[in-house]
Amino acid sequence: MQAVILAAGRGTRMVELTTKVPKPMLEVEGKPLLEYKFEALPEEIDEVIIIVGYLGEVIQKHFAGSYIGKHIRYVEQKDLNGTAGALWCAKDILSAGGGSASGGKDRFLVMMGDDIYTRENAEECIAPGNVWRLLVQQLPEMYRAGNVELGEDGSIAAIVEGDQRTAPGLASTNMFLLDTRLFTAPMVAKQAGSLELGLPQTVLAASKELGIRFEPVFTDKWIQITSPKDLVRTAEVLKKLKK
Repeated sequence: MQAVILAAGRGTRMVELTTKVPKPMLEVEGKPLLEYKFEALPEEIDEVIIIVGYLGEVIQKHFAGSYIGKHIRYVEQKDLNGTAGALWCAKDILSAGGGSASGGKDRFLVMMGDDIYTRENAEECIAPGNVWRLLVQQLPEMYRAGNVELGEDGSIAAIVEGDQRTAPGLASTNMFLLDTRLFTAPMVAKQAGSLELGLPQTVLAASKELGIRFEPVFTDKWIQITSPKDLVRTAEVLKKLKK
């Protein structure tokens, strides 16, 4: 089974920290954020496609062609036009196969290159089923996280972008279980009038168009990293987990 890690962005909110390294290569507890992604991958994942962009050579030099038993392929996102645009860069590799089949279609896992996930949550996401999944987490304050709204049947009905400030909500963590049927649908803008193509919005629209159930997987272990202070907070959380 394949996994795609989106790691093309610089992370402008990290200011001078990303002058010489891309955001996914910033260190927490002595190792780059990207290494935590590999550690969270289930055994079923045998190939990882890393979407690189800003200072992508730093990532390639560090991981080379494999890491902890996972074969690695790199694809450059030349036009940094959003998370959907990033995933579409891997379309041909994913469509060529390599994933485990469900309903005759190859499934693959998607995660961001900077946030922290757990293997337990990744395993929940890739559980058998002819569905798509999104890892979600209840937050006391949403700020810029995508707000996930559920329908009466418990499936994902809407994902609202924009600064939610201190309002509580159910946040998209951007860890997805998808399959290649997604690439038969068009990419969708993150917000009306935006040039950024959003993966959550694209997946939601495609699920409705193709009649594929889009399920939430709930967690309380996702750590979102958007600013330098989040690196400090993450280190503190990881230290507590080691005790």
